[in-house]
Amino acid sequence: MEQNITSTVVESIKGIASLFEKGWVVKTLVFAIFVGSIIELIQRSGGVSGFINFLQKGKRLITNRKEAELLPFFIGVAIFIESSITSLIAGTVSRPITDKFGTSREKLAYICDSTSAPICTMFPLNAWGALLLGLIGAQIEAGTISAEPIKLLGTALLFNFYAIFSILIVLFTIFKKIDFPSYTKVEPINLTDLKKDGDIFALIVPILSMLILVFVFLFITGDGNMLKGSGSTSVFSAVMGSVLITSIYYQIKKILPPKEILTSIFTGAKRMLPIAGILLFAFAIGDVTVKMGTGVYISHFANAILHPALLPTGIFLLSAIIAFSTGTSWGTFSIMMPIAITITAGIGADATALLPLSIAAVISGGVFGDHASPISDTTIISAMAAGCDLIAHVKTQLPWALLSALISVIFFLLSGFLMTL
Repeated sequence: MEQNITSTVVESIKGIASLFEKGWVVKTLVFAIFVGSIIELIQRSGGVSGFINFLQKGKRLITNRKEAELLPFFIGVAIFIESSITSLIAGTVSRPITDKFGTSREKLAYICDSTSAPICTMFPLNAWGALLLGLIGAQIEAGTISAEPIKLLGTALLFNFYAIFSILIVLFTIFKKIDFPSYTKVEPINLTDLKKDGDIFALIVPILSMLILVFVFLFITGDGNMLKGSGSTSVFSAVMGSVLITSIYYQIKKILPPKEILTSIFTGAKRMLPIAGILLFAFAIGDVTVKMGTGVYISHFANAILHPALLPTGIFLLSAIIAFSTGTSWGTFSIMMPIAITITAGIGADATALLPLSIAAVISGGVFGDHASPISDTTIISAMAAGCDLIAHVKTQLPWALLSALISVIFFLLSGFLMTL
């Protein structure tokens, strides 16, 4: 018995260590870590307060509640680099404006949350895209399927129904002026030590440089064709380049002294280490499911009892349950993507048509968990940034999240049957 336990532990450690031999895993982990550095630099530099001051000077442009609620929505759409950054900036920047026009903190938290994970998956030039491309690429490398990762992911995103309907429904609540009940009225939470005279470019430079560098490195790694570029290499290079450019800019403008810049970089990176650890274990679980042949086993089982048209719906529901229970969309992606691809590849003639839909079902299910789970990091950050109680945010958001999920189930069913006719 003891020998079996020892062997299991040893093999587990070997399995985790072997992940570092895969370039995409290392690059994704490094990206996740140094995104923390970017967040810390923006917070310490006064970039958020600079943006708030800019809005306050032009606040006459925002004349009613609808326009005030559209502010965090558009901030969320514009900043799609990382879901935590999206929620943090959208909530912190918009809260003074939405408070003025009577929007409840719970509704602000809902808007922030609905434009974090859903938007990040719809515009995957970020760590989300790198992870998804890596997971799909691993299945191509293993010979499970034969496809171009970026093209396959791009097609799948057209069927990312949960993200699409989450975004549309939040716009519906804004334009229809739907009130959210305010269960708690709390004082604004001081998320950062903001400078009184912040520089708006201290926020723009890190984000814009990262966006531009992603496109540049996609072009370089794709030998002139961005569609063939390496997603993991591009986001890794972009975040490192952004840290460097931001540090130089802060030094030239004397926004932060060199010592505080270095402190910010290391402090922010250190705060992301637990998330990187979770990602590493999630990758390990995904690797184990492949080696155990979990997907092959389930594919035989599913083929025996399920009509191929029902497969995407089943994948979405299972992914949603896992994501909601664990609070991690990335962990769900790592577990379910190998299984979903293997199952779909094994159904025969309908595999080619259903493959993008099955991949989209995994993504949608993972986004549901990230959006609705009370233990998701973006759910927690959205509540904090909006200044409302976490449970109040979950209670007021869940009905809308479930509505998006229900509509997604209907569309996955319809799409599944249409593609297998």
